[in-house]
Amino acid sequence: MNAPWKPAGAAAREDFVAYVCDEGTANTLRPIASELGWSAEKVHKGGLRNAVQSLSVTASPHILFVDLAESGDPLNDINSLAEVCEPGTIVIAAGQVNDVRLYRDLVASGIQDYLLKPLSGDVLREAFSQAQALVNAPKVIDTAAEHPHCSVAVIGTRGGAGASTIATSLAWLMSQKERRSTALLDLDVHFGTGALALDLEPGRGLTDAIENPSRIDGLFIERAMVRASDKLAVLSAEAPINSPIMTDGGAFHQLQDEMRAAFECTVVDLPRSMLVNYPHLVKDAQTIVLVSELTLAAARDSIRLLSWLKSNAPDAQVLVLANKVHPGQQLEISRKDFETSIERKIDFVVPFDQKLAAQAAKLGKPLYEVGKASKTVAPIVDLVTRLCFISDDSAPAKAKAPRRAGTSLMGKFADLKGLVPKRAAKK
Repeated sequence: MNAPWKPAGAAAREDFVAYVCDEGTANTLRPIASELGWSAEKVHKGGLRNAVQSLSVTASPHILFVDLAESGDPLNDINSLAEVCEPGTIVIAAGQVNDVRLYRDLVASGIQDYLLKPLSGDVLREAFSQAQALVNAPKVIDTAAEHPHCSVAVIGTRGGAGASTIATSLAWLMSQKERRSTALLDLDVHFGTGALALDLEPGRGLTDAIENPSRIDGLFIERAMVRASDKLAVLSAEAPINSPIMTDGGAFHQLQDEMRAAFECTVVDLPRSMLVNYPHLVKDAQTIVLVSELTLAAARDSIRLLSWLKSNAPDAQVLVLANKVHPGQQLEISRKDFETSIERKIDFVVPFDQKLAAQAAKLGKPLYEVGKASKTVAPIVDLVTRLCFISDDSAPAKAKAPRRAGTSLMGKFADLKGLVPKRAAKK
C-alpha cells in the first residue's frame, strides 16, 4: 500500500495495528499479537471505516490488519484505505466473502493477503510471519541514477504483425536480463494482451485512470499496476466492448509521465490507430520500434508511419523490426525490396517459430523464458541491448536514409517490380 506521506513531525510508525468488526475476531488476534511481540492494545474495534478515519491523521503502521466484514464494497473501500496509508505499509485484510475474483482484485489493489473469516490462529501466524519477512527484507537499492531512463514505444504497422508480443518481450527482458525496474503500458484498452501474455489479471487501473485522470500520480501508479515480478509491472485492460473510451488523451500522457518518474524503463504498446487522435503520445518517446511484416500492405504503412514519425517525433530514434519472417519460405516481398521501398535498412529481423509462439501463449510466458536458445529470441535480446545502449547516451548518431526528390508515398512502390498496386499503376 502506498499513499501520501504524513506531514513532517508525524508520530513514529507502529509495528502493528488492527481494526476489527467483532469481539470474536479481536479475541483471536490479541494473543497472536502478543506472541509476536506486539501490543494487544493495538487491536481496535471499528473495522475498515475506523481504520480510514484514524490513519488519515496518524502515522500508518508497518503491518496493518483490517476487517472487511461490514464493508458493502470491499474493493472500493480498500482503495480509500490506500489513500491514507503511507508507502511501505503491508495490509492484511479479512472478510466473509469467499470469492476468488474478489481475492485477486484485492491483491491487485495492493494488499498483501485476504483471509477468510472465521480466523484461526495458525492462519494468522502464517500471514503475519510473511508480513514480518517483507518488513525485514533488505531494501532494493535505487539504481535510477545509475541508468538514465529508457522510454520505448512499440507500434505495429499492421494488425497481427506481433507488436504486442515484441513489446511484452522487451519489457520482460529489460526487467529480468538487464535488471532494470520496468513498466509495460498496454494502450489497447479493449483488446490489450499485455497482461494476458504474462498470465496476469489486468485489473481496473487503466480504465480508472482514463475515467479519473485527476487521480493519476505516483501513488496511483503504485496501486494500479499489476506486478509480474519484482522488477516488472504491467498496466493493461480488458474494457467492455460496449464502453467507448471518452478521453482527450491527457490521461495517457500523464500515465507515461508518472511511469518515467517511477521506473527505469517504460515500454508502451501503442496501437497505430491511436496515433490519429493522440499524436502527442510519441512526443517524449526516446526510441520507437516499428514492427512490420514483409508484406505489401505493411510496406505501404511502414512508409506512411515513418513519414508521420519524422514530423511528430523528430527527436526519437526509430528502429524497424521485421517480425514473423519465415525462414526458407517464399515471402510476399523480399527483404531487399522492402528496404528499397521504405528507403532504409531493417534494423532487426525476427524469424517465425510457430512452436515457440504457441508454447509461450499456452504457458503465459514471454518468448525468451520458453526458448532461450531459439533463433527467434536472439534478435529480440539484441534489440534490448541496443535500447539500453541508446538510453545511456552511447548510441551513434541516427543515420538518415537518402530521400529521392519528387516521390510520393505510393510512388515509392515503383521499386517493387511486379508488386505495384493497380490503383497506383493507373496513376
